[in-house]
Amino acid sequence: MFALVADVETYPEFVPLCLGTRLLKRGPGVREGTELVVAEMRVGYKAIRETFTSRVTLDAAKLEIFVEYVDGPFRRMQNRWDFRDEPAPANGGLRSRVDFFIDYEFRSRAFGLLMGVMFDTAFRRFSQAFEERADHVYAGAGEAAIVPAGR
Repeated sequence: MFALVADVETYPEFVPLCLGTRLLKRGPGVREGTELVVAEMRVGYKAIRETFTSRVTLDAAKLEIFVEYVDGPFRRMQNRWDFRDEPAPANGGLRSRVDFFIDYEFRSRAFGLLMGVMFDTAFRRFSQAFEERADHVYAGAGEAAIVPAGR
């Protein structure tokens, strides 16, 4: 699951509202053993189109991904993914549990009012898309569950 989320280049294939991504930088992170990715994502719904840039720290050893906002329509935005295996009651094997936390505020209050409800709805679709992608990519390997930790 960590690899699936870390592969931002494939997001346009399955993430709702994601029109495209562009990698601006990939290399060693600040902390030893981490990788830093700076990426631009284009999102859109009907006539609304936005592009934002994020700095993503991938820590494979700790199974954590931390995303910091760089530029775009937000005043602030950060999210964190934490991954761990746990017993899967349905089949006696393992499943991936993914805890996801996001905190954001739009730069414009008016834009925030317009986009707020849609953004929350889109996020639920976004979580479901990652679960479905995991089912497709890792078919038969277990289960995945993304648990929102807050906003």
